[in-house]
Amino acid sequence: MLELADIVRAVGPEPCAELAVLPSQKKALQAIAQCRTAALGGQLFRCDHCGAEHYSYHSCGNRHCPKCHGQQTQAWLEEQRARLLPCGYYLLTFTLPSELRALAWAHQREVYGLLLQCAAASLLQLCRDPQWLGAQPSVLAVLHTWTRALLYHPHVHILASAGGLSADAQRWVQAKHPRFLVPVRALSQIFRAKIRDALRARGWLNDLPPQLWHRSQKWVVHAQPAGRGEKVLDYLARYVFRIAISNSRLECLDHGQVTFRYRDHRTQQLQRLSLPAPQFLRRFLQHVLPKGFTKVRHYGLDGSANQPRQQQARRLLQAASPSPTPPTEPPGAPAGPCTASAAASPPRCPHCRVGHLILMAELPRKIPP
Repeated sequence: MLELADIVRAVGPEPCAELAVLPSQKKALQAIAQCRTAALGGQLFRCDHCGAEHYSYHSCGNRHCPKCHGQQTQAWLEEQRARLLPCGYYLLTFTLPSELRALAWAHQREVYGLLLQCAAASLLQLCRDPQWLGAQPSVLAVLHTWTRALLYHPHVHILASAGGLSADAQRWVQAKHPRFLVPVRALSQIFRAKIRDALRARGWLNDLPPQLWHRSQKWVVHAQPAGRGEKVLDYLARYVFRIAISNSRLECLDHGQVTFRYRDHRTQQLQRLSLPAPQFLRRFLQHVLPKGFTKVRHYGLDGSANQPRQQQARRLLQAASPSPTPPTEPPGAPAGPCTASAAASPPRCPHCRVGHLILMAELPRKIPP
């Protein structure tokens, strides 16, 4: 199967160095090219049945690598599922207008942070209005910067509870309208105003077209019901520790052209796009985040400072709709420690599929850490 690392190595170190203009981009390309290769060291195993040798190399751990973080992704998903309140949810998407994309690219850390903060603050402000909710919801915000075709398109996905905890923490307030949490037209206007004020405070407003802030200028905010939130979490988890594209969407690298597939969001039809390998990497690198930038943030009841209020909301919801008693283990079910010993058994040999792999040697890194 074609991998992103194959494309990076095919383009070569010098062209990649020219494509990667930021330190975080250079580090990402280098890590992806070296991931699970002898450069990072690993272990040598030998089958106790057929004698075949098997090399297992270390992962790079870079947060933009499509081969890493499988366990972290699953752990994050399980943690977020446990944090979900027993209620309905809405998925809201706040999109940065195209006129602001050049500014976002030039000041990624600042503008991405403002995008997350202003989107969440706009929603929380409107939810405080008794006309719409009059309560504090739970809010999980995740930054995305890409379209399915890897184009630069900064936006924020927010998973918000369909209701919230009252200011006195005595009531769970259901959303007043079954089809929406708050009106998106009013939400987009508040979002626009908050972005404008934040950019003005940083002295960036004068270089932007004035019509961007006019009431007739449409800022895209989309909202839709999200059931109990589990499916949205499944989608968000795919890109919490990775970005933009998975290896499974890469189809071929032929005569310097990379072909990958994506699903058109309007028609839902599967599309294929072929790009020269350097252009493909350029699209990929647009979505490499600045070092240390936090792309997942919690607000409202989900914020770290509001954990007591979140627990109170959970108690109120569970009292209103008690969950069924969890099933007990059937008689004779093995205890927990028994499964751990089975998991610790040596892996099967991939060659003969009969024997087990025995560790023979630790292989040192061939590059400095």
